[in-house]
Amino acid sequence: MRVYHELEPIYNEFSKVLILGSLPSVKSREVGFYYAHPQNRFWRILESLFGVSLPDVDAKKKFLLSHGIALWDTVASCEISGSSDASIKNIEVNDLTELLQNSQIEFVFCTGRKAYDLYQKYMKPNTNIDAFLLPSPSAANAKCSLPSLVSSYQVILDCLNSVS
Repeated sequence: MRVYHELEPIYNEFSKVLILGSLPSVKSREVGFYYAHPQNRFWRILESLFGVSLPDVDAKKKFLLSHGIALWDTVASCEISGSSDASIKNIEVNDLTELLQNSQIEFVFCTGRKAYDLYQKYMKPNTNIDAFLLPSPSAANAKCSLPSLVSSYQVILDCLNSVS
């Protein structure tokens, strides 16, 4: 089934790091916000890293914007079965031009191999910004514990501190 990415990127003119996923999950598309599946650990990782509580969508958006973090996905549309990145095919990627022109992005982080591979192949030639590959926060990546993920994602905080 062909799926279209309908979530707007979250960023402002002060955003310094960009976190890219592949495509919102079925649950995220239903809810209308990123990393909305209750088993996905993305928001718990950020809560641990920054020592904050992010109880709802509004708090999450405000947090991202006030901490210089932009959030989007690599895929604009594709054929996919459920939420499995492994099933993604016939891909159209998002265009990062406007986001990069209207922000201060210096670092790109990809949450998972699929997002990273798509960024490297289709986006990096236009951005010239190297990307960091982070482990997927998805519950499908059960081999990574929450403490291990928090440790891996520490590089985001380090990069933000280096440009503040």
